[in-house]
Amino acid sequence: MAKLYFKYGAMGSSKSAQALITKFNYEERNMSVWLIKPSVDTRDGADVIRSRIGLEARARIITPEESIAEAYRAAGRHDVIIADEAQFFTPEQIDELRELVDEEDLPVLCFGLRTDFQTHFFPGARRLMELADSLTEIKTVCDCGRKATVNARLDSAGRIVTEGSQVLLGGNDRYVAMCHRCWMRRIREQEMGL
Repeated sequence: MAKLYFKYGAMGSSKSAQALITKFNYEERNMSVWLIKPSVDTRDGADVIRSRIGLEARARIITPEESIAEAYRAAGRHDVIIADEAQFFTPEQIDELRELVDEEDLPVLCFGLRTDFQTHFFPGARRLMELADSLTEIKTVCDCGRKATVNARLDSAGRIVTEGSQVLLGGNDRYVAMCHRCWMRRIREQEMGL
């Protein structure tokens, strides 16, 4: 029986690498994968998913206005959908992924962030948390050794940023995964001028 999966983690937890490894595993068994990503994610090219360890593949880009269900049906039958950066899909698009699981008996594996740099849900991630049959945290660690749960945004001087738009693309130059304790400590130190 098909399920909707949400595999989430902080920045640097190997979400994209795991999505691409999962794609490889399906294709190794001669199964057809529909690999998708939201159009807002242009860091590695409009239609490229690339992991920090060098894995990459071309993906079908989905715009916020586009119907995922219609795009899937137009693309032809596949055995699985794998979605990277799923937090950037709209809640309505997540509903469509749920619909494809239910109506097409199609497994859908979504990989992405749960929260932004202010520890608030992304709308797509919130909807996935509400609808997914399976929730799996992909863990990574803070510099202190604790589990990292915060996607701390950095300015050009390496200071923690606590205000700004929810979406600002970047990699290791702009974000660092931290535990909540270290994140709060760094913010307090900055406020005190330390």
